[in-house]
Amino acid sequence: MSDPYGTTSPSRLFVIRTVDDGVTVLSLQGEIDMHTCGRLHHVLTAGRAAYPARMVVDLRRVTFMDSSGINALIGLYRATRDTPGWVRLAGIQPCVQRILELSGLTTVFDCFSTVHRALAV
Repeated sequence: MSDPYGTTSPSRLFVIRTVDDGVTVLSLQGEIDMHTCGRLHHVLTAGRAAYPARMVVDLRRVTFMDSSGINALIGLYRATRDTPGWVRLAGIQPCVQRILELSGLTTVFDCFSTVHRALAV
C-alpha cells in the first residue's frame, strides 16, 4: 500500500516540534522535495491546527528544497494570512535562500538569521 503523504515511510526529512513561550518552532532537517513534501505538508497543517497561532519554521538544517517545498510554504501562507498570528522563517541556508528569493517567498514571510532572532521580535 502506498503512502502518498510520506508519513509512514522512511524519510529524508526530519522534524522536531518545540514550543517556546507559546510559539511553535518546527525545526526541519534534510531535503524538501517531491518525496518528502507530503510529510512537510502534514507537519505544517498539524502545527497550525493543533498548536499556537504563532510559528517559526527553522530551515537551518535543510540541505535542499525544490518547488514542492515552495508549494508547501505557499499553502502555509494561504492558510494563515487571514488569521491573527504569524509564521516566520529562520536560519535559511544559501542553497534554500536562492529558491525562496526566486519564488518571492522572502517578501511574503518575515525571514530571520536565527530562531532566537525570530522569537525576539
